[in-house]
Amino acid sequence: MVDDEVRLRYSGFIMFLSRLLSVGTGLLFSLMVTRNVPAEEFGVYGNITDILSYFTLAASVFPFWATRSVARKNPGSSITGIAANLLVSFPFSIVYAFAYPLIMSAIQISMEYVMVYAIVTAEILEIYLLAAFDATLHARRPQALGLGFLIFELCKVISAFLLIVGLRLGLLGAIVSVILAYLLQLLFYLRLTLREFRERIRWDYVKEWVKGSVLNVYGIIGQRLLALANILLFVLGGELARAHYGAALTVANIVGYSSLLAFALYPRLLSEDRAEDVSVSFRMVLMFAIPMTIGAAILSESFLIILNPIYRDSQLALVLLSLNSFCLTVSSVFHAVVSGTEKLDADAKIAYGDIARSRLFLLLTLPYAQAAVTVPLTYFVLTSIVGDAVGAAISVALINLLANVVLVIANYGLARRCLEFSMPWGHVGKYLGVSVLMALVLVLVPVPTRVSTTVATTLLGGCIYFLLLSAIDEESRGIAKSATHELLRVLRVPLGKGRREE
Repeated sequence: MVDDEVRLRYSGFIMFLSRLLSVGTGLLFSLMVTRNVPAEEFGVYGNITDILSYFTLAASVFPFWATRSVARKNPGSSITGIAANLLVSFPFSIVYAFAYPLIMSAIQISMEYVMVYAIVTAEILEIYLLAAFDATLHARRPQALGLGFLIFELCKVISAFLLIVGLRLGLLGAIVSVILAYLLQLLFYLRLTLREFRERIRWDYVKEWVKGSVLNVYGIIGQRLLALANILLFVLGGELARAHYGAALTVANIVGYSSLLAFALYPRLLSEDRAEDVSVSFRMVLMFAIPMTIGAAILSESFLIILNPIYRDSQLALVLLSLNSFCLTVSSVFHAVVSGTEKLDADAKIAYGDIARSRLFLLLTLPYAQAAVTVPLTYFVLTSIVGDAVGAAISVALINLLANVVLVIANYGLARRCLEFSMPWGHVGKYLGVSVLMALVLVLVPVPTRVSTTVATTLLGGCIYFLLLSAIDEESRGIAKSATHELLRVLRVPLGKGRREE
């Protein structure tokens, strides 16, 4: 593999643009699922995702350390990470294969879905392997992950059309489509990393990563505790509540794509602490995150209608989840600062005493405090206050939003202790002001109810935003030109070639 320096803006743009292009494919997939699968089955689809997360919770443990090791150019790190993660995937797949009938019985899922839950075993293996390949590519060629994601999306849509629309396999077709798409993505990553297989597996690295896994497991448990809120929504609120929440989340997650503009910040900070990189990343992220959040709120009814008219009552849930996604986006940059500046494993050696004293440990403690509030509060609200599916979805969305607002503040304070960086408040003011003007125009447009008119209105809002912003902000004009240049470049220039850019 060519050992290039990570390019901050280039990699960020490729990742972000790939996700934006995938919005269309993602929308097509969602439409095929929501229009051909009953709402109750869509709720089951969301439940499968929730359950799967518990059996893939170790997928990121070794890749976390592999990324750091590859970024620091330790020989054999890539092949070691891939081999170690493959070994880890086996016990989790086996446990799931024996456990899913018990899980279905415990949460009262009809046995007619047994085949759907069974084939998810293959997806577990794929997720572990993808995480290992991601670790190498993230450290050396982050833009490759953007292309890999596009391959995944295109394969998923084509497979879904054949299996869901053509063969009418319903929920089973949706799951198989994802599995086939993961397989093609894996083959693409394998082609890019073939040279890594010539290196020797370094089991001494794994020994150190096992020590560090204490930190990863600690963080994973915190995240899984947070995920209990979604399980409670499904069990106590019902399949329809989870379906309404899932539909709103499908749209709100698009706001989070803007965090990918800072995707290369983490490996950059691993090799060099530069405060200006953080400021550049924030300007790129917020330039898109602010208008996307406001646009999702203004057009919330339209987005839900094109998914399926039965979800149009979930507008408030979509607004709340869009704001929540914005908070998570901002937090992701702070998270990159803390993780990227941590020197715990700088010498490829990890000591247990250093783990407890690290800022990473403190960062991973925050979800425990968040779960201690959100999970009991979710249980109380769903059992004592809320009586319908839409109300349950809105309540859980509001609880998550309030918790993540507090989390943003805590992450900011922690990141500032790691690296002295400046927040681009002047630029934030411009982005917010222009976004408000964009919103005023969109409010005057009649509510679109068709896919074509909704897409046209969305594009109109984007054009208004960037035209107004370009008129008052010189940097945005440069970024717009750069985005166009990089999109054309990636279509004709092989991956990994090019100079380092700020």
